[in-house]
Amino acid sequence: MTIRKGILKSFNSSNYTAIVQLTGSLKVYLEDIAVARNLPAAEMVAGRKVVIVFFDQHNAREAVVVAVYM
Repeated sequence: MTIRKGILKSFNSSNYTAIVQLTGSLKVYLEDIAVARNLPAAEMVAGRKVVIVFFDQHNAREAVVVAVYM
């Protein structure tokens, strides 16, 4: 399991997924990343910092956004 920081680029509240940019990378965007349902949709504002947990670091589909902060 790997924990990484990122920046929220967009959030889809209908299926609770996000597009995030990994911190330190100008070109890597991860799309359709699952977002933990305990995070309020109102907190998922583009530009906020997020914490992403990768259960398999070689498969982004196994990742989930678990926290959002300033």
